[in-house]
Amino acid sequence: MNEAPSRRVIFLSGDLMFASRVRGAAETAGFAFEFGGSLPEGDLSSVRFVILDLSTRSGLVPNLVTEVAQRCCEAKLMAYGPHVQIARLKEAREAGVPVVLTRGQFDGALATLFQ
Repeated sequence: MNEAPSRRVIFLSGDLMFASRVRGAAETAGFAFEFGGSLPEGDLSSVRFVILDLSTRSGLVPNLVTEVAQRCCEAKLMAYGPHVQIARLKEAREAGVPVVLTRGQFDGALATLFQ
């Protein structure tokens, strides 16, 4: 029998190197980790975190807040990006992303983010 994981993290990014750090933190906290360019098809009810990398996937911002609310309403949505990409950070906040961090802030929070 193939059971869905009870808690999942979806990491929307194009940065494979940084994804390994996020994967490590998520898996250490007991989450299944999924990496991709958009929300996957299918049941997302077990998703607890959706993390958006604004440096590689900022084009998802306009629709992502609504999509997360409709498809995985228990998930905490957050976005991060380089501190120099002020417009992308601002756009994410204005679109309704509840947590928007600089990459440094996000990286610094990884040790406790999923606890």
